[in-house]
Amino acid sequence: MTNDLQTALRALPSVDSVMNLPAAETLVGLHGRGRVVAAIRTSVDALRSGVLAGEALSAEAITGEAMLATAEQRLIADRTPRLKRVVNATGIVLHTGLGRAVMPPAVAESLASLTGCCNIQMDLETGDRVKREHGIRDLVCELTGAEDALLVNNNAAATLLVLKALAEGKEVVVSRGELIEIGGSFRLPDIMSQSGAKLREVGATNKTHARDYAAAICSETALLLKVHKSNYEIVGFSKEVSISEIAKLGREHQVPVVDDLGCGALVDLECFGLEHEMTVAESLDAGADLALFSTDKLIGGPQGGLIVGRADLLDRIRKHPLYRAFRVGKMTLAALEATLRIFRAPDLLPQQHPVYTMLAKTLGQIEAQATRVAETIAATHPTWDLSVEKTSARLGGGALPSSELPSFAVQITTPSHSADELALLLRRAEVPVIPRIQKTTLLLDMRTVSNADIEDVVAACGTIKE
Repeated sequence: MTNDLQTALRALPSVDSVMNLPAAETLVGLHGRGRVVAAIRTSVDALRSGVLAGEALSAEAITGEAMLATAEQRLIADRTPRLKRVVNATGIVLHTGLGRAVMPPAVAESLASLTGCCNIQMDLETGDRVKREHGIRDLVCELTGAEDALLVNNNAAATLLVLKALAEGKEVVVSRGELIEIGGSFRLPDIMSQSGAKLREVGATNKTHARDYAAAICSETALLLKVHKSNYEIVGFSKEVSISEIAKLGREHQVPVVDDLGCGALVDLECFGLEHEMTVAESLDAGADLALFSTDKLIGGPQGGLIVGRADLLDRIRKHPLYRAFRVGKMTLAALEATLRIFRAPDLLPQQHPVYTMLAKTLGQIEAQATRVAETIAATHPTWDLSVEKTSARLGGGALPSSELPSFAVQITTPSHSADELALLLRRAEVPVIPRIQKTTLLLDMRTVSNADIEDVVAACGTIKE
């Protein structure tokens, strides 16, 4: 090691000397002594590595004040939440990567009041212990026609719990065309295996008949299961058996029928220009003994999985040990209750629920938004090529995979950034904006951008340099 290098290393401040600076005490009060010491040590070590690598450092860069400033930046960055509010400009209403549904404002109000203690399992009149779902049970039963309801942490858990509690060691009859894989790791045959139930496949991939179910029913049959196909459809020479037909067979043979609905519609989506998606109430009316569905998709609440239907079956499920492992906490219950209340007035959904606001937007409203955004961005970026283009949005979340929602998007190309580079810069904004890339073009789809989001979209674009 040369004398010059030794001299440069000796010039670096020690951690103790930086900690003795008056400003260090302020940081200690905010972050704690241990974290401040660690941040300063990291800053000093980074400078030491630079010196050893031959970097020329100015006298200002190696002062204790400079070290403390660098440490403060590290501490602030470390305290920044990893989960952030983002603007969904993808045109996918229920985007899994972005937390699926935008929850109603009423949810925030409900959660704000429940950070302390609450009566999650207590009847305030009697003081007695009650079921965890007591706060949402009546709402769910009112909206679906079910006798009882049980809530777990997602619909995959609901499926596993039902199979484990009602069919372990026995057969579950399922159409081959409904042996789905979703989410990259949820495969129905694997879930069946984990539950201890025995999969009894019937029919062919493209065609299953009621007689296939009938022929499979025997003394070992525990359940007849119908599964929503979620992210795909079988078209052409195909046939599936309706839940009413399966329910009729179930009644004849006294075998419970379970309908795994996936997204869980509570209202008719045809009102929003989409294809019909069977609602939970329709499934139970058709004869399903149990229906399973997500609460963070078409319901637009927190992540969860509801099991609704016959009270006697739900009693058996609730007594299974896995229920305790899968049950949810007070924040999920509070958020779901606030969300479900909105569905009691379905005509007000477009005004009160962001998911249905997006679905109810007219093409004229969307085009006006897109025009406003394009004109505002053009004022700060005259070299950008901006245009308003007609496009198609999607519902997402596994619901109606082939249905498209007409939309308008702001199309952006720049002379200095590719679409991928531009998308990265938008994601790095203070309020990240998530666009859609179509081939080599960047699109900001206004179907999923609210009026309140527009300022953030413009601000994110404004931070991008030519």
